[in-house]
Amino acid sequence: MTVIRILLIDDHSLFRSGIKSLLESQDEFEVVAEASNGLDGIKLAKTLKPDVILLDLHMPGTNGLQTLQVLQQDVPESQVLMLTVSEDAQDLLQALRAGARGYLLKNIEIDFLVDSIHQAIKGESVISPQMAAKLADVIREPDPLQSIQQQTIHLTPRESEIIVLLARGESNKGIARTLDLAESTVKIHVQGILRKLNLSSRVQAAVYAVEHGLVPSTEH
Repeated sequence: MTVIRILLIDDHSLFRSGIKSLLESQDEFEVVAEASNGLDGIKLAKTLKPDVILLDLHMPGTNGLQTLQVLQQDVPESQVLMLTVSEDAQDLLQALRAGARGYLLKNIEIDFLVDSIHQAIKGESVISPQMAAKLADVIREPDPLQSIQQQTIHLTPRESEIIVLLARGESNKGIARTLDLAESTVKIHVQGILRKLNLSSRVQAAVYAVEHGLVPSTEH
């Protein structure tokens, strides 16, 4: 069994201890280091090259967003999951745009955290369910250039269904269940959507769907 190496960056020592204990109760995880601030976290990440970094958003000094931006440049092979108490829609959007693989709230269940880490390792993205709904809060009117660009993109009816489900924060398994498809088929469709929209992750596709009005207004 391949062990997933994890770095924790959070300024609350009690929270770090709790997360470390929970993760290391699973044989598949190893918490290789902890940091109480962004600068120390960056140094450790560059030295240890962890598989996954769990990063707090609001920390004194170098905050989570600034830390994330440096991590994306210096250790792009590490998957960064924001683990925060912030339910602010702008925090969510900024983190995703800066390259976070996921945005998780600290009140999630351990099973959801474990699943999220596995998805991150596979290159998939994840958002806490309640934060997926917050994407509607960052809808803005597309400018004329965006409207023109959108008109040149032709999603198939099936892709249009799937991107709406992505915007709801559904996993491939959830989409497959909803649309009565094989999970492998959903994965192919998601890859097609990302290719057509020139995006790099399912989370970016969800943000795109909301910002460009592809999600029916009754869901906002």
